[in-house]
Amino acid sequence: MRLDKYLSEQLVDYSRSQIQAMVQDGKVMIDGRKEKSSYRLQGSEAIVVDPAQSKTSPVINEPQDIPMSIVYEDDAILVIDKQPGLVVHPGTGVKDNTLVNGLMFYTSALSDINGPTRMGIVHRLDRDTSGVMVIAKTNLAHRKIAEQFENKQVTKTYIGLTWGIWTENEGLIDEPIKRKRSDPTSFTVDETGRKSTTGYKVEEAWRYISNVRFYPKTGRTHQIRVHAAHMGHPIVADQKYGGGENRTKGFLPEVTKELHQILTILERHALHATSLEFVHPETAKTVSFQAPLPQDFNDSITLLNEKYG
Repeated sequence: MRLDKYLSEQLVDYSRSQIQAMVQDGKVMIDGRKEKSSYRLQGSEAIVVDPAQSKTSPVINEPQDIPMSIVYEDDAILVIDKQPGLVVHPGTGVKDNTLVNGLMFYTSALSDINGPTRMGIVHRLDRDTSGVMVIAKTNLAHRKIAEQFENKQVTKTYIGLTWGIWTENEGLIDEPIKRKRSDPTSFTVDETGRKSTTGYKVEEAWRYISNVRFYPKTGRTHQIRVHAAHMGHPIVADQKYGGGENRTKGFLPEVTKELHQILTILERHALHATSLEFVHPETAKTVSFQAPLPQDFNDSITLLNEKYG
C-alpha cells in the first residue's frame, strides 16, 4: 500500500493532500528516513508522524443548507441524484459548499469511516457529472457497500453525449489509465497504468454527436471521460479531455453555430450517472436506483433531433 493511502486511513482528521504535504514537509519518517508519498509499504516499517509540527491542519466541515434531490432513504443508506457543479467532498482548493456539507445539514446519521471530510461518502462522481449516488448512514453499511465496489459487484450505468459517430455500436474499452505527469489533475491511457474497463452501447447517433450508454467495470478517476476521448469520441463539453469548444470549429458556419448552442445549453461535460445497482447492506436484496436525465440533457437531445434527427 502507498504511504499516503495508509496514513489517510489512520489519520482520519486529515485529507489525502494534507498528508502528502506532511510527507513533503519531512514530518513523516519511515524507519528513520524520509520517503515520498508514493513509497510502497512492506508492512514491517516503523512510521513516525509529527502532525503538530506540520504546516497542515485538519479540515473541519460545517453543515450547510445545500439543495439535494433525495431518491431513496432508510436507516442504512441515502440515495441522491447529484446535481452538476457540486463537489462531493472538501479537498485541495475546496473547503465548503460540497455534498458532504449538505449531507451534514440534512442528517447527523452518516458513516465516519473515511473521516470528517468524507462523511457518508462511499464513492464519488466528478464535480460536473450528475446522477445517482449512494450515501452510507452507518459504518456497517459503508463497509458492505464499499466491499461491493471493490469487488466490482456494483452495476453502474452512465449516459453521455459524445462527439462523432462510433465505428462499432457496442463494445468494451479495455485500456489502463494513469495520472498525467504534466498535469496531475488529468489522466490518460498508459500501458503502465491501472487496469480499466468500460463497456459501451450507442443508443442514438446524429450527424456530429452520439448518445452513448456506458457501463464502467472498474472505478478509476475520470475513467469514462478518458476512455471516450481515447476512442476519438470525447464527452461533449469536456474541455479537459478534448470535448470543448474547439470541437465545434472547422464546420460550415451554420453548423458551428448549432453545435455551439449545445455547449451553451450544457455548460458542463455531458455525463450523467443514470442507474446504480447493488446488494442492500441490511436486507441483502439487490436494489436498483435511477436518476432521470437532467434538463440540460433533454434540451440538448431535443435540439439535436430538431437539427439532425
